[in-house]
Amino acid sequence: MAPRSRNLAAIVIGVVLAGPPVAALNLWLGAIAEQQVVRDLDSTALRAVGLAEGRLARAAAALDDLAARGVDGCRASHIEALRQAAFAVTPAKEFSVIAPDGRTLCSDHGSTVEPRSIVSSEPLNDSRQHLLDLVRLGSGGKQWARVRRPGAGESNGVAALIPTEMLVPSVSPHGGPLNARIQLTGRGGMVIARAGETAAANVPADDLVSAVRDSRRYRLRASLTASRADLAAGQNDLRLLGAMVSGMLAVLILTLAFFRPKRRRDNPIDELERAMHAGEFVPYYQPIVDIRSGRLRGAEVLIRWRKSDGSVVTPAAFIPLAESSGLILEMTRDLMRRVSREIGPAFGKRPNLRISFNLAARHFADEEIVGDVRKIFKTSPLKLSQIVLEVTERQPLDNLTETRRVVAALQGLGVRIAIDDVGTGHSGLSYMLKLGVDTIKIDKMFIDSIATDRNSHTIIETLVDLAQNMRMDVIAEGVESFEQVVQLRELGIRAAQGYVFSPPLPGPSFLQLLEAIEPLKEAAAPAPAGLAVPAVPVAAA
Repeated sequence: MAPRSRNLAAIVIGVVLAGPPVAALNLWLGAIAEQQVVRDLDSTALRAVGLAEGRLARAAAALDDLAARGVDGCRASHIEALRQAAFAVTPAKEFSVIAPDGRTLCSDHGSTVEPRSIVSSEPLNDSRQHLLDLVRLGSGGKQWARVRRPGAGESNGVAALIPTEMLVPSVSPHGGPLNARIQLTGRGGMVIARAGETAAANVPADDLVSAVRDSRRYRLRASLTASRADLAAGQNDLRLLGAMVSGMLAVLILTLAFFRPKRRRDNPIDELERAMHAGEFVPYYQPIVDIRSGRLRGAEVLIRWRKSDGSVVTPAAFIPLAESSGLILEMTRDLMRRVSREIGPAFGKRPNLRISFNLAARHFADEEIVGDVRKIFKTSPLKLSQIVLEVTERQPLDNLTETRRVVAALQGLGVRIAIDDVGTGHSGLSYMLKLGVDTIKIDKMFIDSIATDRNSHTIIETLVDLAQNMRMDVIAEGVESFEQVVQLRELGIRAAQGYVFSPPLPGPSFLQLLEAIEPLKEAAAPAPAGLAVPAVPVAAA
């Protein structure tokens, strides 16, 4: 038998012998993944009920307090009480005094209120002490949830206005996009809020998974529906294990058969270059919010690889290769040009907002980045004073002297410099002291454990105190709960970003959010007291 024939025979025999065990392993892993899918969906439904209960309960308790204090009119003292409630109850956008017929008489913003109409209404709880309304602001405006405590008899009542999207989770239990359709309803059938992707109409009923959870406290129900394929996409660990076993077996068979591929695999660097030329690297924007006033302070630009098939790849999969190959320099230039074209006009009209870009250690090896920034933004609607460049602490800077020179040159243009991921790397304090930066960003690792780890609390407190003494701004990253927002306020932090406000958004969604939060007609007006955190979570990959 010829050598090539022997090789082919060995491959066929190896596949036949290895096929049944591999198939059995994959079936077993698939069954485990199916069970995990069902548990995840039920867990998300339970979390949705808990989220709605918690935020509605805070609003209802504040309304009870206002009623006990006799707030039932539009006198100055009553409006001040409404403002105090709005400041204390972060999820609520507005507290107001309501007439017996449901009309809004005044709010914490003052006596002038935007016209609104009640779309539907149900009792929030069995005692009927509180009602849950769906109201529409303005003509054809979006719907909001309103918790209302009616007054006794013909007396006025009080109400709290909450964005409906604040009552349902926008991310999965694992922190990624929500691969399910979630709907929050009243027991009477009133649809209060929706989030997530709608299951495809052509998906057979047998391929859909559902979960329903009822609130024990309020007349609420959370319903989730998703396709098995979408939910199973999150079970990567088990699939990876099966693929690894199959792959190792395939490699063994091919090696034993002395099989060599006729052509080498595509160079991943070539693939990155092709994607750059095709314009597949696009900016996403994560809002940065002033957690005291609720106003938008700007956004951080996060790059995504949007492939031609519609799939989106996160930076962790390609940024290390881009940095090691040097492609990160051109990638950053292209990203800055895209951002300038996409949001430059909107930000140019709002000079108080800033936009942040992440830089790699390689950017600070010489002054090439200084020329790039000057050239790209010379004719851009974005002013150089609106640009923030972030250098991460996770990667050591080889030459602090040269880096300091580059930082000073950038600051000379009016650009601000921030240290990202403070507390996770080698030389955070050294960077703060030697580089003369303008802002520090506290890493999510410390924010996650702020309530449970005394050391994290102390570290954040120390960083804030040091930054204030050095006249630096402080931004908290990865904020995921309103409890964290309250604690960060108490520690003196004013700005934050994270999924509690909004995930990273594609350009059109971010511009829509910007127009809703910072309309030009109100751009010069002072922030109303106690404005709730205004970000509207929008699903993003």
